[in-house]
Amino acid sequence: MTSTTEREAPLRIRFLRLPEVLARTGLSRSTIYVRLEQGLFPRPVSLGVRAVGWIESEVDEWIRRRIAESRFEGDRDGERGEAAPGTPVADWQAAAGPVR
Repeated sequence: MTSTTEREAPLRIRFLRLPEVLARTGLSRSTIYVRLEQGLFPRPVSLGVRAVGWIESEVDEWIRRRIAESRFEGDRDGERGEAAPGTPVADWQAAAGPVR
């Protein structure tokens, strides 16, 4: 007799090529590769000598985490959905330096 988990459809893994990753994330190619170097973006998988692809579920999870971090930064203080506490616009503008 087969258990319920054995009868479920096998895990389907889909690879995303760079143009689709760019479209889904809204990031530029250079930003993707900078974040890869920093360990802040899912690593691609080698698909051949000159081809890589990203695992769709990993990119989707990265997007979900970005949304959660963006939406709930103020949740620590019970201020759900607000900007990070203690960072008024004037503070981050000053930290960014003068506009050139």
